[in-house]
Amino acid sequence: MTVYVSGHITIHDRAEYAAYEAGFMEVFETFGGTLLSVDEAPTVLEGNWEATRFVLISFPSHDAVMAWYNSDGYQAIVKHRHAASVMNAVISTGLDELAPPPPPLPAPGTTAAS
Repeated sequence: MTVYVSGHITIHDRAEYAAYEAGFMEVFETFGGTLLSVDEAPTVLEGNWEATRFVLISFPSHDAVMAWYNSDGYQAIVKHRHAASVMNAVISTGLDELAPPPPPLPAPGTTAAS
């Protein structure tokens, strides 16, 4: 089941945040993470946007997210993000876990109506 982590980040110290970014991908990829979006100018569709960065990442499972977040490697770098920014983040379950499976495909040489 794919899970997503959405982060709304307000960065107030770019130099300190750069120290976080320098170690991020190496630790992140170790746990099967995929970086889907990093945007410092997202289009606001509704409501107010006060953050300076939007981040969307995915992992193969909730357990993978928690293993990454609680890992020694991530905890060693996250102190830089904490010092440099304020973040609101949520974990969301992907639809592949919630949706029913698709119907089977027709056998070769037949049609769905056969």
